[in-house]
Amino acid sequence: MELSGVDLNLLVALDALLAERSVTRAASRVGMSQPGMSNALARLRRQLRDPLLVREGMTLVPTPRAESLRQPVGEALALIQQALGERPGFDPARDQASFAVSCSDYSLLMLIGPLVRRLAATAPGVTIRVLPRSPDAVRLLRDGDADLVIEPVEIMPEVALPAQRLFTDRWLCCVWGGTSAVGDRMTLTDYLSLGHIVYSMGRGQPVALVDQHLAQARVPRRIEFTVETFLLAPFLLQGTDLVTLVLERAAPHLRRTADVRFLEPPLDLPPITEMLWWHPRHSADPAHRWIRDRIAEIAADLDRAG
Repeated sequence: MELSGVDLNLLVALDALLAERSVTRAASRVGMSQPGMSNALARLRRQLRDPLLVREGMTLVPTPRAESLRQPVGEALALIQQALGERPGFDPARDQASFAVSCSDYSLLMLIGPLVRRLAATAPGVTIRVLPRSPDAVRLLRDGDADLVIEPVEIMPEVALPAQRLFTDRWLCCVWGGTSAVGDRMTLTDYLSLGHIVYSMGRGQPVALVDQHLAQARVPRRIEFTVETFLLAPFLLQGTDLVTLVLERAAPHLRRTADVRFLEPPLDLPPITEMLWWHPRHSADPAHRWIRDRIAEIAADLDRAG
């Protein structure tokens, strides 16, 4: 028998009939009228080509065919009820989950690093797989190649996907600590006379938002190096008179690992607003919602710290 030809609602009636062996009690069990249950039994008999329940005195007795259906029908209905019932919660101490996150190395430093440290202590079964940034982050989410994307809203201004604001940040000039080409203040003349290091996603991909802004504003910079990692730029400054732009929240981390100084830029630069993006099919998933909340907590800590 083709499943498409079966009214699966009849399985509920059959399960009740086999359990109660009474049309009246079976109808009461599932909230049907007695005529409705009688009609369901008649339809079941026609579809299964078996009387299923035969009268013996004052009771109904299941046929061998009906007896063979009792267990599989009960198990099938239990599975359906479980699948369609309330979603189970997510217990980070016991459950396992894996998430692929596409983000910049800046987001890796500010968000994913602290996240991994927290998960090691509270969620040993949760795995984070970091993916490189993509010029088509929407496709990553749509195709399921990434579970989460962290990108500035300025890069994805009109994307119709669920998103959560994380934090904002602003740009600072960064130079080698030992350079004598710049004093305690970066003037526009200084800025334009120095060689520049800029950050790009990769070959053929756009440079950072701030560098796009400067290019559109026709600021006449001399770009000497383009690198694919935000975190590498400060190390390339060592022993040079070059300058690069870095985000302020990363400055304490960079200062601990490189001999660099940070100066206010001599011109207005647009800030960035980091956002967390995901596909709507994951919005109600308990594990996905749990990891989003943890990332949002870390971002809130950054905001409180200034």
